[in-house]
Amino acid sequence: MEALVECVIEDDRWETFGLEPLALRSVRATLAELGLPDQGLTVAVMGCDDARIATLNEEFRGKAKPTNVLSWPAWDLAADEDGGAPEAPEIGRPDHPEALGDIAISYDTCAREAAEAHKPLADHVTHLVIHGLLHCLGYDHVRDGDAARMEALEVRILASLGLPDPY
Repeated sequence: MEALVECVIEDDRWETFGLEPLALRSVRATLAELGLPDQGLTVAVMGCDDARIATLNEEFRGKAKPTNVLSWPAWDLAADEDGGAPEAPEIGRPDHPEALGDIAISYDTCAREAAEAHKPLADHVTHLVIHGLLHCLGYDHVRDGDAARMEALEVRILASLGLPDPY
């Protein structure tokens, strides 16, 4: 059984782009790199525009501006205080839900960033879905060590998909 990606398309450009298969591929690669099963796990991915993501960014982060990706973990898997990697969820335990979390991604910002960086939109969106999922799994980039760990993991996952280092 595959990892299940529940895709909610609020901007038709994401449908034309093929967000759902891209998100599924990105989620599967991330779970594989982390040694997590792709059975019984779900992640919701919402494809929206700048107006919608700006509203969400204001509501949840107090920043009234668009951003490329936002994520909401289903449960707290933060790294330990020493900067150690987050613990993987234990599937089947009653205190760990199977939903990993929600990701929102803005077409406008992603397309603009990809064009500015002279990279394919699909590569950039793949990176951002992976980035958002890692946040759902407890990874963060607030501290330098955590950022280096998360970026290295992103680079490995992208390489497993045949994509270049985005950094």
